[in-house]
Formats: sequence, structure tokens, C-alpha cells
Amino acid sequence: MLSPTPAELAARARADLRVGLPVAVGGLILASVETLAAERLAEMRAAGPLVLAVSGRRAETLKARAYDGDLARIAVPDDAGSDWLRAVADPADDLRAPLKGPLRTLRNGDVTAWRTGLALAKAAQLLPAVVGVEAPAPAGLTRLPAGGVTTRPMLPAEVAAARVPLSAHPASRVHVFREEDGGGEHYAIEIGMVDRARPVLTRLHSACFTGDVLGSLKCDCGPQLHAAMAAMAAAGGGVLLYLNQEGRGIGLANKMRAYDLQDQGFDTVEANHRLGFEDDERDFRLGAGLLRQLGIGSVRLMTNNPRKLSMMAAQGVEVAERVPLHAGLTPENAAYLDVKRAKSGHLE
Repeated sequence: MLSPTPAELAARARADLRVGLPVAVGGLILASVETLAAERLAEMRAAGPLVLAVSGRRAETLKARAYDGDLARIAVPDDAGSDWLRAVADPADDLRAPLKGPLRTLRNGDVTAWRTGLALAKAAQLLPAVVGVEAPAPAGLTRLPAGGVTTRPMLPAEVAAARVPLSAHPASRVHVFREEDGGGEHYAIEIGMVDRARPVLTRLHSACFTGDVLGSLKCDCGPQLHAAMAAMAAAGGGVLLYLNQEGRGIGLANKMRAYDLQDQGFDTVEANHRLGFEDDERDFRLGAGLLRQLGIGSVRLMTNNPRKLSMMAAQGVEVAERVPLHAGLTPENAAYLDVKRAKSGHLE
């Protein structure tokens, strides 16, 4: 088979949106508000009336009626350009320019293609806002059916592994897994000697460039990472899963947008909602899949997050014990940790 599979077409569509190229979904031509150039916007407008789709979370912030529940379709005024679209999609200036309307939202009709467009934008780690027009697709555009994006991640496949002596433990091994649909890479680090006949001390750690690499004081990620590795070394062995789901799954650029909103007075959850995302966009099924490939069926899970516990159990990985992990409390992240407990249900 030389033709692309549906998953490969979705991967191509994500890449197209990131570079500012529209894609065809069902009977619509859709483009990312964040990356679309003014010239292409003009070409789309010439094809028919434009509609802007935003997530239900963003619509709530805009006080726009989300007749479609999880999304709102907003009629784009004839004189609105790229600046207007981005002002509606991006909350950076909401407090300085709170009045975006009046916004006329649409109701009725099938919104499957619009929902697919927003899912593609999220998967591409762009703002969840797409502008579209109902029109025949010109030659060359990537074409997807209306329901062309699955919410279930492709199981990453192991592509390489090698011994890597670490400061935590010299007998360590790094496994690299790559998503088969062109997504990111994820890593499993075996620290010390891992006894698969017993529950394995395990940590699912989401990538945090600012905390893990730069030593940011806004979160506890870096200290948690190193505390987990030290605990595994002290126990004689363990597995650290390093999942590339930066910023609770919204990507580094959107995480920086959320940080800017936090500086304006919003907490972590409120910032994500204003951007159009859910509290947490991560999918911990990835972690369960990696553990199964490593031959691990029972874990002592180092976490304070109840979602990780329930997801492991739902995916057939036994959590023999929850091991609390508390490290890195600073004056700068105390409010952030309070929000994780109060709004995300994190455990003590």
C-alpha cells in the first residue's frame, strides 16, 4: 500500500496547519487561525462566508453561545481580517480589550468536520481555533473525512535502546518509543535492576522544559523528577516514563501563553480554559501502553494525581500501591500546588 492511511493523513493535516496551509475536512476548507496568512484568508473569503470555530471553553470566556456544546461556530464579519480572528482566538489581550463582539454564533447543522478541525489544531499544539468555509477543496490540499481524527493515541513503538549510566544510578537503560502516526517520541528509563516479577516502582512524568531543564520555580516538576529517580535508585530499581506531553498536553507555546495569563491574575485551570483547553489535555493511556511493552503489569506508582491511578487500572495495569511524591515547594509555586489539590483533586 502506497496510499496514506487515515492516521497518516491526519498527521499530514497537523503539519499543514502548523505551516499555515488549509486542509479539507468533509465539505469544509479549514485553517488554523494562529498560522493562516492574510493572503490565504482572502482566498478562503472569496470562496464563501467564513466561520470561526472555537472550543466551548473559549466560547465561555467570550460570552458566546456554544449551541454545539463543546464548540461554538462564530460568523466572521465581512470586514474582519486576521487581526480580528486572532484577537477572538487568543486571550492575551482579553483584559485590555474585553469587548470582542457582538459575536453571532450559529446553530443547527452537522458540526463533525468542525470538531475534527479543532481536534487537529489541538493535536498540532496550536490554539484551538479554526476558520473555515464550505467550498470544494482545490487540488493539493490534504483531505480528511469529517470524522477523520481519532481521540485514541497510536501506541508508540520502540525504536532504540541503550545503556546510559546516570548520576542517579550507573546501571540505567534508556528506551526510545516513537508514535506511529508521526507524533512525538516518549522515553522509558530503567533505573537500576528492574524486577518484573514484583510491582515496579514507576513514575509517569510529563515533559516540562521550564522545570526539568531550566529549573523554573513556577512548578514542582524538576524536583519531582529528580526525587523520583533518587527513590528508584535507593529501592534498587524502577522505571521512569518521560512522556512528551508538555504543559499538561497543550505544548510549550501554549504553556507560555498560560503563564502570561497567570501573570494577569488567573490560576492554572482558568488560564487553560481561557485559551480554549481543558484543565488537563494529557492522555495517560500512553504510559500504560509503554509499560505493557516493557513487560510490566504491576506498579507502585509514584504520583499525587488520581487520574493516573484510574487510567492505569482502566488499561489493565495493576497499581499495587500509590507512593506519594512531594518535592519542590517554593513561594512561587505554592498557589499552583493549591490549585492542583483544590481543582484537579491531587492527593496529599
